[in-house]
Amino acid sequence: MESREQGTGGREQGAGSREQGAGSRGQGAGNVLLKIILFIGHWSLVIGFLSAQSDQIIGLDFIPAAALRPYIATGPQIGSRSAVVIDAQTGTVLYAKNPHEEIPPASLTKLMTMHLVKREISAGRASFDEIVPVGPESWAQNQPPRSSLMFLAPGQTVTLREILLGLAVSSGNDAAVAAALRIAPSVEDFAAMMTREARRMGLVRTRFVEPSGVSPDNMTTAAEFALFCMEYVWLYPQSLGDFHSVWEFAYPKSENVSAAFSNNPNTIVQTNRNILLRTFPGVDGLKTGFIGASGNNIALTAQRANTRFIAVILGAPAGAEGESIRARDGEQLLSWAFANFKTVRPFVGTLDPIRLWKGRENAVSLQPDGPLSFTAPLHRAASISYTVEASHPLIAPLPAHFPVGALVFYDAEGELHRVQLLTERAYQQGNIFKRFIDSIRLFFQRGR
Repeated sequence: MESREQGTGGREQGAGSREQGAGSRGQGAGNVLLKIILFIGHWSLVIGFLSAQSDQIIGLDFIPAAALRPYIATGPQIGSRSAVVIDAQTGTVLYAKNPHEEIPPASLTKLMTMHLVKREISAGRASFDEIVPVGPESWAQNQPPRSSLMFLAPGQTVTLREILLGLAVSSGNDAAVAAALRIAPSVEDFAAMMTREARRMGLVRTRFVEPSGVSPDNMTTAAEFALFCMEYVWLYPQSLGDFHSVWEFAYPKSENVSAAFSNNPNTIVQTNRNILLRTFPGVDGLKTGFIGASGNNIALTAQRANTRFIAVILGAPAGAEGESIRARDGEQLLSWAFANFKTVRPFVGTLDPIRLWKGRENAVSLQPDGPLSFTAPLHRAASISYTVEASHPLIAPLPAHFPVGALVFYDAEGELHRVQLLTERAYQQGNIFKRFIDSIRLFFQRGR
């Protein structure tokens, strides 16, 4: 964008030069026109830059290391409208197609519903084994037409754990309403909680009006939902085995209905709509979704060895063909990710301190500015070394958490990743004698 704006400015300057030949009046008009155009061009650049920055999401890294770029460029062509693939450990974005396009999440919404329920359980305000009231708002018969259902009905006894299975496996809209009313006074209040939680997570385009995903007014983007999934998996890793990789769920059972129906509870067995749980090694979640306004969506996660990827795919076409496209896109993206990338979790012991000049102390202790884990090309992840690049010379005083260098990871082909190094604490100036001696030493050292 910047180069195009500069080109426009150059053409206008040429026009201004031609106006100079037409006389002083033309020259003045040309100069005024040129200033106006340059002013507009300047602010176009600024607005464009700010727009680009608004597409960045705190927690995701859209600017890959140079070592990753040749492999990112080989990403597959998919049929869905929008998709993002990230390393679940590092937040590195490895694949992006229309990542910021707003699309209704459909039943992916239920993951946020489950998150809020699990947050209450973690805080001790709810329990997996408690009995959840089943009021008229949550009965299956009162859900919108063509709803996916857990088949909640009057007089049933159901635990919160079963409600969560009804959300994860059966994708029940009735289960979503029951969950919402367990946590909040009304469905509307719960939806407001969902949107507030999205904002807390830094999701500025994600919003909710109800907890099941049936409404086209719920909204998200592939990038934002990938960030949500990354936090969800980090917070509740046990949920992958307990809920999201469960293949089938039978409900209601004899214990869920009154004694009069216990011998014939009309149990319905439903299978998980995420077929990659059965067909792609390593897939253990998360959720599928469909409404007409979005098409077929899926939030996927898979782990092999110590590498986990998250893929969010939105807007596969509607219908049975769209379900096949959604599954094929997911398989392509995950296969490509595992074939090209790996999460590296380096172990770095205590770093040697760096020489400090003119201070009360002679050395600075270091701490990394953030996690050391990073995403590397698969074939370069086997033999990795590191070195400390220090900013020289370091002269007191230095504040706490002041950048003083970088921890650089590399292999035989070159640099893979770097992490900024900071001072652990503040360092004060030494006395006048110490500063004088170090000044002399620095003078001769620089002269070498």
